[in-house]
Amino acid sequence: MTQPRRGLGRGLDALLPGGGGEEPPPGRTLQEIDIDLIAPNPEQPRTNFPPEQLRELAESIREHGVLQPLVVSQEEEGGYRLIAGERRLQAARLADMPTVPVVVREVDGSELLELALVENIQRADLNPIEEALAYRRLLSEYGLTQEEVAKRVGRSRAAVANATRLLQLESEIRRSLVAGEIQAGHARALLGMPEGEGRLEVWREAVRRGLSVRETEAAVRRALAPRRDRPRTAEPAAGRGSPMRDMETNLRRALGTRVTVTSNRGGGARIVVDTYSDEELEAVTSKLLSL
Repeated sequence: MTQPRRGLGRGLDALLPGGGGEEPPPGRTLQEIDIDLIAPNPEQPRTNFPPEQLRELAESIREHGVLQPLVVSQEEEGGYRLIAGERRLQAARLADMPTVPVVVREVDGSELLELALVENIQRADLNPIEEALAYRRLLSEYGLTQEEVAKRVGRSRAAVANATRLLQLESEIRRSLVAGEIQAGHARALLGMPEGEGRLEVWREAVRRGLSVRETEAAVRRALAPRRDRPRTAEPAAGRGSPMRDMETNLRRALGTRVTVTSNRGGGARIVVDTYSDEELEAVTSKLLSL
Protein backbone atom coordinates (compact mmCIF):
# COMPACT_ATOMS: atom_id res chain seq x y z
CA MET A 1 0.00 0.00 0.00
CA THR A 2 1.42 3.40 -0.98
CA GLN A 3 1.94 6.13 1.57
CA PRO A 4 -0.47 9.09 1.34
CA ARG A 5 1.01 12.14 -0.36
CA ARG A 6 1.98 14.98 1.93
CA GLY A 7 -0.46 17.86 1.46
CA LEU A 8 0.16 21.53 0.84
CA GLY A 9 -2.98 22.82 2.50
CA ARG A 10 -1.40 23.47 5.88
CA GLY A 11 -0.26 26.83 4.56
CA LEU A 12 1.95 29.38 6.27
CA ASP A 13 0.70 28.48 9.74
CA ALA A 14 2.37 25.11 9.30
CA LEU A 15 5.69 26.77 8.49
CA LEU A 16 5.85 29.52 11.10
CA PRO A 17 5.37 29.66 14.86
CA GLY A 18 2.21 31.34 16.10
CA GLY A 19 2.06 34.96 17.18
CA GLY A 20 2.26 36.35 20.66
CA GLY A 21 5.64 34.85 21.52
CA GLU A 22 4.52 31.21 21.30
CA GLU A 23 7.18 28.51 21.15
CA PRO A 24 7.74 26.83 17.78
CA PRO A 25 6.23 23.35 17.38
CA PRO A 26 8.45 20.31 17.99
CA GLY A 27 11.05 19.78 15.28
CA ARG A 28 11.40 23.53 14.59
CA THR A 29 13.53 26.11 16.35
CA LEU A 30 13.48 29.90 16.19
CA GLN A 31 16.90 31.55 16.19
CA GLU A 32 19.01 34.38 14.77
CA ILE A 33 21.66 33.27 12.26
CA ASP A 34 24.33 34.79 10.02
CA ILE A 35 22.68 35.86 6.77
CA ASP A 36 25.67 34.61 4.74
CA LEU A 37 24.99 31.05 5.91
CA ILE A 38 21.64 30.91 4.04
CA ALA A 39 21.62 29.45 0.52
CA PRO A 40 18.67 30.15 -1.82
CA ASN A 41 15.93 27.62 -2.47
CA PRO A 42 16.60 26.06 -5.91
CA GLU A 43 12.87 25.31 -6.21
CA GLN A 44 11.81 28.94 -5.67
CA PRO A 45 8.91 29.52 -8.11
CA ARG A 46 9.12 33.29 -7.93
CA THR A 47 11.61 34.85 -10.36
CA ASN A 48 10.41 38.45 -10.61
CA PHE A 49 11.39 40.76 -7.72
CA PRO A 50 10.71 44.43 -8.64
CA PRO A 51 13.76 46.47 -7.51
CA GLU A 52 11.67 49.35 -6.16
CA GLN A 53 9.66 47.02 -3.92
CA LEU A 54 12.88 45.43 -2.65
CA ARG A 55 14.30 48.87 -1.83
CA GLU A 56 11.14 49.82 0.07
CA LEU A 57 11.25 46.59 2.06
CA ALA A 58 14.96 47.09 2.76
CA GLU A 59 14.21 50.55 4.20
CA SER A 60 11.54 49.05 6.44
CA ILE A 61 13.95 46.34 7.60
CA ARG A 62 16.61 48.93 8.43
CA GLU A 63 14.03 50.75 10.56
CA HIS A 64 12.18 47.87 12.19
CA GLY A 65 14.18 44.71 11.47
CA VAL A 66 12.83 41.51 9.90
CA LEU A 67 9.44 41.10 11.58
CA GLN A 68 8.49 37.80 9.90
CA PRO A 69 11.13 35.09 10.34
CA LEU A 70 12.44 33.19 7.34
CA VAL A 71 11.95 29.44 7.15
CA VAL A 72 15.09 27.37 6.55
CA SER A 73 16.35 23.82 6.79
CA GLN A 74 19.80 22.83 8.05
CA GLU A 75 22.15 21.32 5.48
CA GLU A 76 24.12 18.18 6.34
CA GLU A 77 27.37 19.77 5.17
CA GLY A 78 26.72 22.93 7.19
CA GLY A 79 24.81 26.12 6.58
CA TYR A 80 21.11 26.48 5.83
CA ARG A 81 18.79 26.15 2.84
CA LEU A 82 15.99 28.69 2.43
CA ILE A 83 12.47 27.28 2.31
CA ALA A 84 10.33 30.43 2.48
CA GLY A 85 11.14 34.14 2.55
CA GLU A 86 13.19 34.85 -0.59
CA ARG A 87 12.04 38.47 -0.86
CA ARG A 88 12.77 39.16 2.81
CA LEU A 89 16.20 37.56 2.45
CA GLN A 90 17.10 39.71 -0.57
CA ALA A 91 15.84 42.87 1.13
CA ALA A 92 17.75 42.06 4.33
CA ARG A 93 20.94 41.67 2.30
CA LEU A 94 20.20 44.97 0.58
CA ALA A 95 19.79 46.53 4.03
CA ASP A 96 23.21 45.08 5.09
CA MET A 97 21.70 43.08 7.95
CA PRO A 98 24.36 40.76 9.42
CA THR A 99 21.81 38.32 10.87
CA VAL A 100 18.14 37.43 10.33
CA PRO A 101 15.55 35.57 12.42
CA VAL A 102 14.70 32.14 11.09
CA VAL A 103 12.59 29.12 11.89
CA VAL A 104 14.70 26.00 11.38
CA ARG A 105 12.61 23.15 10.06
CA GLU A 106 13.53 19.58 9.20
CA VAL A 107 12.48 18.80 5.63
CA ASP A 108 13.62 16.56 2.81
CA GLY A 109 14.43 17.78 -0.68
CA SER A 110 11.01 16.90 -2.11
CA GLU A 111 9.30 19.36 0.24
CA LEU A 112 11.26 22.42 -0.89
CA LEU A 113 9.07 23.09 -3.91
CA GLU A 114 5.83 22.33 -2.06
CA LEU A 115 6.52 24.69 0.84
CA ALA A 116 7.88 27.46 -1.36
CA LEU A 117 4.74 27.26 -3.48
CA VAL A 118 2.51 27.43 -0.42
CA GLU A 119 4.16 30.61 0.81
CA ASN A 120 4.22 32.40 -2.53
CA ILE A 121 0.72 31.44 -3.63
CA GLN A 122 -0.92 32.21 -0.29
CA ARG A 123 0.91 35.53 -0.04
CA ALA A 124 -0.10 36.40 -3.65
CA ASP A 125 3.58 37.11 -4.37
CA LEU A 126 3.58 35.37 -7.75
CA ASN A 127 2.69 37.01 -11.04
CA PRO A 128 0.09 35.06 -13.11
CA ILE A 129 2.71 33.25 -15.22
CA GLU A 130 4.84 32.25 -12.21
CA GLU A 131 1.69 30.94 -10.51
CA ALA A 132 0.70 29.02 -13.64
CA LEU A 133 4.17 27.45 -13.90
CA ALA A 134 4.03 26.48 -10.23
CA TYR A 135 0.68 24.76 -10.73
CA ARG A 136 1.99 22.96 -13.80
CA ARG A 137 4.94 21.62 -11.83
CA LEU A 138 2.60 20.29 -9.16
CA LEU A 139 0.48 18.66 -11.83
CA SER A 140 3.36 17.16 -13.81
CA GLU A 141 6.13 16.47 -11.29
CA TYR A 142 3.94 15.50 -8.34
CA GLY A 143 1.20 13.84 -10.36
CA LEU A 144 -1.58 15.78 -8.66
CA THR A 145 -4.95 16.44 -10.26
CA GLN A 146 -6.28 19.98 -10.62
CA GLU A 147 -8.72 19.26 -7.80
CA GLU A 148 -5.88 18.13 -5.50
CA VAL A 149 -3.77 21.19 -6.34
CA ALA A 150 -6.76 23.45 -5.66
CA LYS A 151 -7.35 21.95 -2.22
CA ARG A 152 -3.68 22.20 -1.25
CA VAL A 153 -3.28 25.87 -2.15
CA GLY A 154 -6.72 27.10 -1.16
CA ARG A 155 -7.96 27.84 -4.68
CA SER A 156 -10.94 26.60 -6.67
CA ARG A 157 -10.38 23.97 -9.35
CA ALA A 158 -11.53 26.50 -11.96
CA ALA A 159 -8.93 29.02 -10.76
CA VAL A 160 -6.16 26.44 -11.16
CA ALA A 161 -7.44 25.43 -14.61
CA ASN A 162 -7.71 29.05 -15.77
CA ALA A 163 -4.22 29.83 -14.46
CA THR A 164 -2.53 26.94 -16.25
CA ARG A 165 -4.31 27.84 -19.52
CA LEU A 166 -2.31 31.08 -19.57
CA LEU A 167 0.74 28.99 -20.53
CA GLN A 168 -0.92 28.32 -23.89
CA LEU A 169 -0.42 31.97 -24.87
CA GLU A 170 2.38 33.07 -27.17
CA SER A 171 5.64 34.06 -25.46
CA GLU A 172 5.13 37.72 -26.42
CA ILE A 173 1.78 37.82 -24.62
CA ARG A 174 3.16 36.00 -21.57
CA ARG A 175 6.00 38.52 -21.29
CA SER A 176 3.49 41.35 -21.62
CA LEU A 177 1.48 39.87 -18.74
CA VAL A 178 4.56 39.57 -16.51
CA ALA A 179 5.55 43.16 -17.36
CA GLY A 180 2.11 44.43 -16.34
CA GLU A 181 1.14 45.71 -19.80
CA ILE A 182 -1.99 43.56 -19.61
CA GLN A 183 -3.78 41.85 -16.74
CA ALA A 184 -4.87 38.24 -16.30
CA GLY A 185 -8.38 39.19 -17.48
CA HIS A 186 -6.99 40.43 -20.80
CA ALA A 187 -4.98 37.23 -21.16
CA ARG A 188 -8.03 35.03 -20.50
CA ALA A 189 -9.97 36.99 -23.11
CA LEU A 190 -7.21 36.39 -25.66
CA LEU A 191 -7.40 32.66 -24.96
CA GLY A 192 -10.79 32.79 -26.66
CA MET A 193 -8.96 33.10 -29.98
CA PRO A 194 -6.95 30.39 -31.72
CA GLU A 195 -3.19 30.62 -31.57
CA GLY A 196 -1.60 32.67 -34.30
CA GLU A 197 -1.22 36.12 -35.80
CA GLY A 198 -4.86 37.03 -35.23
CA ARG A 199 -4.48 36.68 -31.47
CA LEU A 200 -1.22 38.60 -31.51
CA GLU A 201 -2.86 41.41 -33.45
CA VAL A 202 -5.67 41.78 -30.89
CA TRP A 203 -3.07 41.73 -28.10
CA ARG A 204 -1.06 44.48 -29.82
CA GLU A 205 -4.22 46.55 -30.15
CA ALA A 206 -5.05 46.04 -26.45
CA VAL A 207 -1.57 47.20 -25.40
CA ARG A 208 -1.35 50.07 -27.88
CA ARG A 209 -4.76 51.51 -26.99
CA GLY A 210 -4.82 50.53 -23.32
CA LEU A 211 -8.04 48.55 -23.74
CA SER A 212 -10.00 47.43 -20.69
CA VAL A 213 -10.80 43.74 -20.23
CA ARG A 214 -14.33 44.29 -21.60
CA GLU A 215 -12.99 46.15 -24.60
CA THR A 216 -10.51 43.34 -25.25
CA GLU A 217 -13.33 40.79 -25.05
CA ALA A 218 -15.24 42.86 -27.62
CA ALA A 219 -12.18 43.00 -29.87
CA VAL A 220 -11.91 39.21 -29.68
CA ARG A 221 -15.58 38.83 -30.62
CA ARG A 222 -15.11 41.14 -33.59
CA ALA A 223 -12.08 39.20 -34.77
CA LEU A 224 -13.95 35.88 -34.49
CA ALA A 225 -17.26 37.01 -36.00
CA PRO A 226 -17.88 35.16 -39.32
CA ARG A 227 -18.39 37.49 -42.24
CA ARG A 228 -21.98 36.32 -42.70
CA ASP A 229 -22.79 37.42 -39.12
CA ARG A 230 -21.38 40.91 -39.62
CA PRO A 231 -23.65 43.76 -40.79
CA ARG A 232 -23.84 43.76 -44.58
CA THR A 233 -22.40 46.78 -46.28
CA ALA A 234 -22.54 48.02 -49.82
CA GLU A 235 -19.79 46.90 -52.14
CA PRO A 236 -17.09 49.52 -52.57
CA ALA A 237 -17.62 51.66 -55.62
CA ALA A 238 -15.36 51.10 -58.57
CA GLY A 239 -12.27 53.19 -58.55
CA ARG A 240 -12.18 53.53 -54.77
CA GLY A 241 -8.93 55.36 -54.08
CA SER A 242 -6.45 55.59 -51.25
CA PRO A 243 -8.15 58.66 -49.65
CA MET A 244 -11.19 56.45 -48.89
CA ARG A 245 -8.99 53.74 -47.39
CA ASP A 246 -7.13 56.34 -45.34
CA MET A 247 -10.46 57.63 -44.06
CA GLU A 248 -11.42 54.11 -42.93
CA THR A 249 -8.09 53.63 -41.18
CA ASN A 250 -8.32 56.96 -39.35
CA LEU A 251 -11.90 56.32 -38.24
CA ARG A 252 -11.04 52.82 -37.00
CA ARG A 253 -8.18 54.18 -34.92
CA ALA A 254 -10.29 57.03 -33.53
CA LEU A 255 -13.34 54.92 -32.67
CA GLY A 256 -11.61 51.65 -31.80
CA THR A 257 -13.91 49.48 -33.87
CA ARG A 258 -14.54 48.27 -37.43
CA VAL A 259 -15.50 51.07 -39.82
CA THR A 260 -16.38 50.71 -43.52
CA VAL A 261 -16.52 53.68 -45.92
CA THR A 262 -18.12 53.20 -49.36
CA SER A 263 -18.62 55.88 -51.97
CA ASN A 264 -22.07 56.68 -53.36
CA ARG A 265 -22.69 56.84 -57.10
CA GLY A 266 -24.00 60.39 -56.94
CA GLY A 267 -21.18 61.64 -54.74
CA GLY A 268 -20.47 61.52 -51.04
CA ALA A 269 -19.99 58.30 -49.07
CA ARG A 270 -21.68 55.89 -46.70
CA ILE A 271 -20.00 55.22 -43.34
CA VAL A 272 -20.87 52.08 -41.34
CA VAL A 273 -19.60 51.72 -37.76
CA ASP A 274 -19.84 48.22 -36.24
CA THR A 275 -20.30 47.62 -32.51
CA TYR A 276 -20.81 44.28 -30.79
CA SER A 277 -22.05 45.15 -27.31
CA ASP A 278 -24.09 47.84 -25.55
CA GLU A 279 -20.96 49.00 -23.73
CA GLU A 280 -19.05 49.37 -26.98
CA LEU A 281 -21.95 51.24 -28.63
CA GLU A 282 -22.05 53.66 -25.71
CA ALA A 283 -18.27 54.21 -25.91
CA VAL A 284 -18.34 54.85 -29.67
CA THR A 285 -21.32 57.22 -29.33
CA SER A 286 -19.49 59.17 -26.64
CA LYS A 287 -16.44 59.50 -28.88
CA LEU A 288 -18.53 60.70 -31.82
CA LEU A 289 -20.36 63.30 -29.74
CA SER A 290 -17.10 64.65 -28.41
CA LEU A 291 -15.67 65.31 -31.87
